[in-house]
Amino acid sequence: MADRYMLRLPALRIRQGAQYIYCFGVDGKKIHDFTTVSRVRRDDEKLSGYQRPEVLSHVKAIRRYLESDGAMLPNALVLAFDDCVSFEPIRVESIVDYSTIGELIIPVDETLDDQNKPAWIVDGQQRSAAIRDAELAEFPVAVVGFIASGQDEQRLQFILVNNSKPLPKGLIHELLPDTAGHLPSQYARRRLPATLMTRLNNGTTLSGDDDSPFYGRIATPTAPSGTIKDNSVLKMIENSLYEGALYQYRDPLDGSGDEEQILLHLKVFWILVRATFPGAWSLEPRKSRLTHGVGIQALGFVMDHLTEGVPAADLPGLELGDALARLKPVCAWTSGHWDLGDGEQRRWNGLQNTPSDVRLLTNHLLRHVGRVLPVVRAMDR
Repeated sequence: MADRYMLRLPALRIRQGAQYIYCFGVDGKKIHDFTTVSRVRRDDEKLSGYQRPEVLSHVKAIRRYLESDGAMLPNALVLAFDDCVSFEPIRVESIVDYSTIGELIIPVDETLDDQNKPAWIVDGQQRSAAIRDAELAEFPVAVVGFIASGQDEQRLQFILVNNSKPLPKGLIHELLPDTAGHLPSQYARRRLPATLMTRLNNGTTLSGDDDSPFYGRIATPTAPSGTIKDNSVLKMIENSLYEGALYQYRDPLDGSGDEEQILLHLKVFWILVRATFPGAWSLEPRKSRLTHGVGIQALGFVMDHLTEGVPAADLPGLELGDALARLKPVCAWTSGHWDLGDGEQRRWNGLQNTPSDVRLLTNHLLRHVGRVLPVVRAMDR
């Protein structure tokens, strides 16, 4: 193909007030022949461009997905064209006057430097880069384009396009357990923890009868009456799966795990937590630091300290209840003050769900919980 040519693409022109947008499909491998990315920079103290540099880890994750079976990118890229791009309508009858079928005509000159290309990527920078780098012969994508009067209009559209709120994390966490196929790494890492959290909250048996201490307590989009934050429980489970007591049940190669044993392990420990601190466990986070994110995560690390390397079936043979009871005199879950050592003291609700406070409370609890010993039965003496 020549370096210079006219790319003619079937398109739909849609009138929006006094403006037009153009909807069309194009091979994603050709996008960079006529588009560029206007990155944020300053020239002589003047702001130019409107997009951040490519996030390499994000691009790589999208590329891995594109190279997997059944990959699909349903979201349209958004392009801003300069006025050298034109539209030729095809005269056909239509039941609406705001939509016109035709051809979008884009002049392509592969010898041009980026700043002189006729289109700018307003939204879809990482997706287009991933398609460009993927080991694929072609990958058609949907595109929505508009003809811009200049970079000011492009920047405005960039802000407007990217101003919509992302999916709430809680919704993503609920969708993950039932999501099949290749996922970006940050979501794949959380699929097993999200599955476990959902089962702790919704029931781990087919009948729905459950003795999970978290049963109905975790706030999610489908369980809005819960009070314990889903992200607090997720972090507790995820920390243990990757670096703590639950690691023994996880396959490090594919990220799967023995759900039944993990759930048993969690239930044994947290049932004892509930039995040790029944009043604090029954309260919502604003009234109890036990059900607050700082307490859930810190006690997760206590669980790791006391039970790492011990199979779930052997947990009843440990003196876990006695170990947790040693914490009662030094905990201020609902009133009083925390004496955290080295002269540091906090009001009962002065600990927040921050990495530094989680670390502070964890160290405080670990100093007092000690170790556990196996229960010696009469027959073993």
